[in-house]
Amino acid sequence: MWISKISLNNFRNYENEIIELNKNLNIFYGENAQGKTNIIESIFLCSMGKSFRAKKDMEMIELGKENATIEILYEKTDRCGKIKIDLSNKKNIFLNGIKLKKLSELLGNINVVIFTPDDIHILKGGPQNRRRFLDIMISQLKPNYMYNLNLYLKTIEQRNNYLRQIREQNKSEELLDIWDEKLIEYAEKICEYRKEFIKKIQEKIIKIHKEITDNREELKIAYHTDCEDKETYRKLLKERRKLDIIKGYTTKGIHRDDFTISINDKDLGTYGSQGQHRTAILSLRMAELDIIFDEIGEYPILLLDDFMSELDEKRRKHLLEKIENIQVIITCTDKIKLENKNILIYNVKDGKVIKENQEV
Repeated sequence: MWISKISLNNFRNYENEIIELNKNLNIFYGENAQGKTNIIESIFLCSMGKSFRAKKDMEMIELGKENATIEILYEKTDRCGKIKIDLSNKKNIFLNGIKLKKLSELLGNINVVIFTPDDIHILKGGPQNRRRFLDIMISQLKPNYMYNLNLYLKTIEQRNNYLRQIREQNKSEELLDIWDEKLIEYAEKICEYRKEFIKKIQEKIIKIHKEITDNREELKIAYHTDCEDKETYRKLLKERRKLDIIKGYTTKGIHRDDFTISINDKDLGTYGSQGQHRTAILSLRMAELDIIFDEIGEYPILLLDDFMSELDEKRRKHLLEKIENIQVIITCTDKIKLENKNILIYNVKDGKVIKENQEV
């Protein structure tokens, strides 16, 4: 799987730019705030239909413009394709010229794994960061997952609204049974997906982490959920109904799920050093690469947004050894020289991308 061309029109600080890529390493270097991460963002947007950093689509339109267009040409082992996204007061997504009705129709056409300096917050931040990691990975491989997750979140919103109506308007509690059954149905499906993928991560990450740490550390990952099965969750919703009414929101469910990581049987969040967090993130992303390969039979595109600077020489070497035959897009402030690699190097300056050379 690889991207051959990116076309950007009024996207962020790119007025009209065409970028041609090779199948292997593509390095975009330049000073900060020149537009390097915007290239990574455009690829992620065409993969997931959403930005990994913008809260609103309008933020991605060039200042003073009313609309933006992103177009990507890609190739997989069994087909070629074109994804086009138009951004204005609404977002329209096209696959091979056909307008998509649902976001789930986009997912899985371009698979990506992204490294950013903010990845450290996946493990050091709140549970919502770890759920988002799972949501992004699973939805690329199982588009129906995102469909069920959106239904669950919509039902949570409706249930929460009704909880407040019970509290403030003395509405009947019995109608909550309708929302509860819907939540239970969606939660069970989502939970099964998550448990399945946590198991796959665990199978991959033990070996990967041992290799990175020269067998000094054993990493384990554990999933925590309130929704192990339908009856357990149904009982929990009943038990917490009075509390939910008082608070005005649903206090238990898969929207509260989490996973934890331990190293040598010690909780990483409590006892882990900064270096151990970095290594655990690297292991987690490398496991993600392998899982996607196992699922679809080819590696995803690897996006490294200023991430090489976050790694010491040993971790960087381990990463580079693992990315043979993978298209990699790297952004960095200084030009990186890598031996025996097929590389395209681009200088990014003020919204312009200049191809410098190709090395073999």
